[in-house]
Amino acid sequence: MRNRMGALLLVLGLAAAAAAEEWHGFDPTGFGGLMLKPEQLQAMVAELRPLRPPKNGDHYVFAFANLQRDMAFGIKVEEGIKANAAAAGIELLLADNRLDGPTALANAESFVRRGVDFVIEFQTDVNFGPTIMQKFARAGIGVAAIDIPMPGAIFFGANNPRSGFMGGSYLAQAGLARFGAEAVAKGYLVVGELPQSGAIPAMRTEGQIAGFLAGVPGFPADHLIRIDTKNTLQYSFQQMRNVLSRIPPGVPLLLLAINDQSVTGMVRAVQQAGRQAELIAVGNGADELETLAKEEPLVASVAYFPERYGNYLIPLGLAALAGRPLPPAVLVEHLMVTRANICQYYPDFPCQEQGPGFAYLFPQEAFGRHLAGLKGKAELAGYETLIPSR
Repeated sequence: MRNRMGALLLVLGLAAAAAAEEWHGFDPTGFGGLMLKPEQLQAMVAELRPLRPPKNGDHYVFAFANLQRDMAFGIKVEEGIKANAAAAGIELLLADNRLDGPTALANAESFVRRGVDFVIEFQTDVNFGPTIMQKFARAGIGVAAIDIPMPGAIFFGANNPRSGFMGGSYLAQAGLARFGAEAVAKGYLVVGELPQSGAIPAMRTEGQIAGFLAGVPGFPADHLIRIDTKNTLQYSFQQMRNVLSRIPPGVPLLLLAINDQSVTGMVRAVQQAGRQAELIAVGNGADELETLAKEEPLVASVAYFPERYGNYLIPLGLAALAGRPLPPAVLVEHLMVTRANICQYYPDFPCQEQGPGFAYLFPQEAFGRHLAGLKGKAELAGYETLIPSR
């Protein structure tokens, strides 16, 4: 089943100035997601060495600044990067950005002082991106940025509009199947956003809203509530607890958020208030697997497979150092994970025999209209390569 996941986890190269090419089994525009063999990674290093020798004259040093090292998504990304770096014979320096721009800047300055060859950045504050990139550019250090773009860095991460639209449309169909159209029309949709990360992650939450509205046209605008999650379970819990007082009892509570941690915090707040019978939620990331497997209100999550990010990022870094042609953006393909199919992708978790009670259909035509509406938006100027073609 893991090979099936690898086949599904494809990447899309968008608007590349030069066509990317296969290199020792790695093609960023058609890579299947399975980790390359150590000999393939080591062959990359061997070919790179005469072209661009390590700065320390001995071995390559990569650095990874994690979003937050104690959250499930960040842990899985880090483990994958560590495994690939070790297989390639690359020294890896690690840092924790702690969801904080000034901390990310301090980590970047440390990497520059330590003379690393390449950096993988996972940092949440879009306002610090340009300053961080100036530091790396002056030091001649290449960068790959995960999920939040940084000017001049290779972008790797979510297909935000599509993953958001998937989650929102799934919630709409699941809500209608569970509560019925009349009740859903009286319900409240609460969306956990992340304003500090800027316009690109916002395409995810806006996609969630658009996907939901595609399935529930005419949903009352004043029943849509947006909250700032700060990307954490704790803050999301507090914000959701605050808004519950504005929502009358007995109506459906339909929840979406920027990631699994945030939606889990929102779910916990509803449960604490004793309103779980009214609740249905869809996550984003499929990294909080225990919650997905056991918590009935969380009916699905959009999968990103963060444990495979390193399979892309270490080869991308080596290819960048070797001057290989690369697309400016490499986006992950997403799919829905539910308790009915979780074992197909994560065999440690059993699948439940009972399905979701409806056959989910992705509303492709409505999604095409949503994509067309993104083009020309002022807040996305300069980010055109991060708007997918499908």
